[in-house]
Amino acid sequence: MKRLHTDIKNQVLTSMINILDHSRTEILAANAEDIANFEGKDQALYDRLLVNDKKIDEMIRAVRAVAGQEDPVGKTISDLTLENGLHIVNQTAPFGTIMIIYESRPDVTIEAAVLAFKANNRILLKGGKEAIHTNQALVDCWHKALAEHDLPADWIQLLTLNREDTQEFLRNPPQRLDLIVPRGGERLIAFVKEHARCAVLISGRGNNFAYIAEDADWEMALKVAVHSKIDKISACNALDKILINPALPNFEERVRELGKHFGQESVEILADESLRGYFASAQPLSEEAWHEEFLAKKIAIGVANELPAAVEKINDCSGGHSAIIFTKDTEKAQAFMEQVDCAAVYHNASTRFTDGGQMGVGAELAISTDKLHHRGPLGLEQLVTNKYYVFGEGQIRE
Repeated sequence: MKRLHTDIKNQVLTSMINILDHSRTEILAANAEDIANFEGKDQALYDRLLVNDKKIDEMIRAVRAVAGQEDPVGKTISDLTLENGLHIVNQTAPFGTIMIIYESRPDVTIEAAVLAFKANNRILLKGGKEAIHTNQALVDCWHKALAEHDLPADWIQLLTLNREDTQEFLRNPPQRLDLIVPRGGERLIAFVKEHARCAVLISGRGNNFAYIAEDADWEMALKVAVHSKIDKISACNALDKILINPALPNFEERVRELGKHFGQESVEILADESLRGYFASAQPLSEEAWHEEFLAKKIAIGVANELPAAVEKINDCSGGHSAIIFTKDTEKAQAFMEQVDCAAVYHNASTRFTDGGQMGVGAELAISTDKLHHRGPLGLEQLVTNKYYVFGEGQIRE
């Protein structure tokens, strides 16, 4: 695609802000149609699908935030002149065409597209069928914004493919694909990895852990752990697992208090056999459940006798997304944060902050649990690759 000047890109985004604001009626009507057609019982999926004025305001804020960010394209990474006279400049460059496959969330149609466009990439949006009308209304807004500045609509395209068509598209894409980002459950990710013929950047499962050490500030740990679970159960950064050191003072009382608070929030508890007697109602905790991302009002609670045991359990079972330690000991916290293999590690703070907007990145394409090409929130600066510019005067390799 043509390299666009920063001013042109920002003018498109300014138009998009105005178009979104003036298209609320059409967007909400389209979403109402999707909600009416929703047949599932998955509360998390429903929460992701629903669009209201607050969500439209959030979409507008995301576009405005990206418009205000520095253009990530053409930034110099290194600039060297070698002994042979070659002048070698390494600069950031667009990927080209990015495809994102996601389920339910219409806000991704805004955040993914604004990031890709500002980074001078084309984007193919493969949203879920449950959000087809909302996604189409939002892409129509994008096309209006592009048309206002005489840019073709193919900068931002919505794909409406069934599973079989998507599989064929990945195997034999009718156009060049440079990067695919699957944003969803493990089945979706496995499907894309099996069939894709280009680079895939994984936005994996959450299954986030908290470790409450023996010297934790209990009131802080209680407040943060409960809120991290119930604040938004449909989010990949919600808390799913809690490990408690049995050396915590008043251990039994604390565990019962934790269960009481979750009970008040109607959160189902799965507990280690050694802990089940402390709760008014708790289900057995299987080994499979330790590895599961719940996306539901469900929490698993177990014990970890020491820091190494907690780290081992988290590294074995989590999705590599986020993990917390509650402790007053900064050295212990540092050891935990260095040894836990997650994209974001926390000391005395909620996993719900693993989010582009909350981490100062602005809008996000996804939360990457890969280690290449980036890990954590995929913001504007992460949607570029690099290119070497080599300037010579007839040099040959001798």
